[in-house]
Amino acid sequence: MNVTIIGGSGLIGRKLGPLLERAGHRVVLASPSQGVNTLTGEGLAQAVAGADVVVDVSNSPSFEAQAVLQFFQTSTTNLLAAEASAGVRHHVALSVVGADRLADNGYMRAKVAQEALIQEGRVPYTIVRATQFFEFLTAIAGDGAEGDGGARVSSALFQPMAAADVAAGLADVVSRAPRNAIVEIGGPQRLPMSQAVQRALEAHGDARRVVPDAQAPYFGSVLDDASLVAGADAQLGATSLEAWLANIAGAGDR
Repeated sequence: MNVTIIGGSGLIGRKLGPLLERAGHRVVLASPSQGVNTLTGEGLAQAVAGADVVVDVSNSPSFEAQAVLQFFQTSTTNLLAAEASAGVRHHVALSVVGADRLADNGYMRAKVAQEALIQEGRVPYTIVRATQFFEFLTAIAGDGAEGDGGARVSSALFQPMAAADVAAGLADVVSRAPRNAIVEIGGPQRLPMSQAVQRALEAHGDARRVVPDAQAPYFGSVLDDASLVAGADAQLGATSLEAWLANIAGAGDR
């Protein structure tokens, strides 16, 4: 199949492209750096021309509530219109597990708005909600930073996963018929967010101390143990936190 990846130069796009190519698909990577801008529409028609499947893993450059909403609404509207004109048969979009459970979070509201546009559109689709990425664990500590060098981090359970496993989950969806539904992928284990962040900091040689706090906000939202965990029917990634951290430690030894 011919597959266009919107956001192809990002963390997930860079991992997804080679997976699809090894599976025999012809891949076009599309991003602003390659002359494709979903906000203005520049290069969009050319990027999706001839595509059987379009995978949208793009992200907003700003997480401010209004800016991120405008990004996902505008870019998704433009992208779906271009796909409909080009006869694309399957729109695959990456979203977030728990997006519909955190209405007080501007980013999550924007992802739900994006999902609604896809569900109401004319292009057959599959929305893939993924849990948080291991690669962003240290950024959570930055969000909860305190003046003493520590970080208050939610003690709620979550289910993080490796970006490589996110890409593998998307590649599997690309190979299948559109579901016209939301599917979930997640990490193989549930654990307190504070514990995972502390271990990630230590693996990166970061001396910051994490203070578990049930009321500590996660980018503005207070979590409970159900906020960010995947459902029972979710596809689970193969990479455990322990294995991912060991890889970091091994890379540091080389």
